Amino acid sequence: MKNLLTDIEGVRVGHAGDSAVASGVTAVIFDQPATASIDIRGGGPGIRESALLAPEATVEAIDAITLSGGSALGLDAAGGVQAWLAEQGRGLRIREALIPIVPGAICFDLLNGGDKAWGRFPPYRDLAYAAAKAAGTDFALGSVGAGLGATTATFKGGLGSASARTADGVMVAALAVVNAVGSVTVGDGPWFWAAPFEVDGEFGGKGLPSSFTPEMLKARLKGGPEAVSPENTTLVVVVTDAVLTKPQAKRLAMIAHTGMARAIYPVHAPNDGDVVFAAATGSKPVDPLVGLTELGMVAANTVSRAIARGVYEATALPFPGALPAWRDRFG
Repeated sequence: MKNLLTDIEGVRVGHAGDSAVASGVTAVIFDQPATASIDIRGGGPGIRESALLAPEATVEAIDAITLSGGSALGLDAAGGVQAWLAEQGRGLRIREALIPIVPGAICFDLLNGGDKAWGRFPPYRDLAYAAAKAAGTDFALGSVGAGLGATTATFKGGLGSASARTADGVMVAALAVVNAVGSVTVGDGPWFWAAPFEVDGEFGGKGLPSSFTPEMLKARLKGGPEAVSPENTTLVVVVTDAVLTKPQAKRLAMIAHTGMARAIYPVHAPNDGDVVFAAATGSKPVDPLVGLTELGMVAANTVSRAIARGVYEATALPFPGALPAWRDRFG
């Protein structure tokens, strides 16, 4: 296991970004269509094809998921992934028509110091095509892809991933783009809120403070009172190799949101766009009650770890006044 989303067989991840723009795209590609659903908890989401992912909607499976910077302008990214999939002959076939099914979500990174004067069209569709083309089983973490321009209240945000296995041998993994209005660390110290779920020092092994002071527990919000609804978001993709129905994938996404609450303080705010996609590749049966509950529990822990890793692995943007990276302060 690589502690990555791609520990799930048949899943590949690719990134593309523009360092001058300080924004990018991450593509999650399924080698075979995957059953998927979504759960939205943030007050300011930006999502493509969310209605299609509802349990009562007709289409059962998706070909890819696209995560992008650029706020609503980044929703164009899914078209780039669709173009690449169409070239591979992938998609939902309706007689002679072929339609790649690619939900997507965006985060707001337009005020991070990068040059957003890109002309008539934003770059996200082309970046997404490049990300899909580059997708593989090994991929970088931190300030890459959709996490390139991400920030949090206190440190540079980024893209993280983690994986785990239930007691019954079912695999689950998460990928997170951390651009939260809140903080992923406790107060001004090195401790991650997700510390109880850390595995093998994957985000520094600092544990938690011996006690929590009122200063540690006060709200640290990106932009303070000036923060507005589209400025912040944490995007999560959870994938399992379990056999799930669409309603069960919805329930998995709902339980996995608990992982955000354990890793970000505060979370699911009016000025967040927090969303969890859940997808199942369908190779291992799972009990629909106890088994799905355990799978959700492990998924939530894995989401927490992926969020912390996204901040731990990030590097600061090279612009005046940019937020420091966690490693700039704590090594």
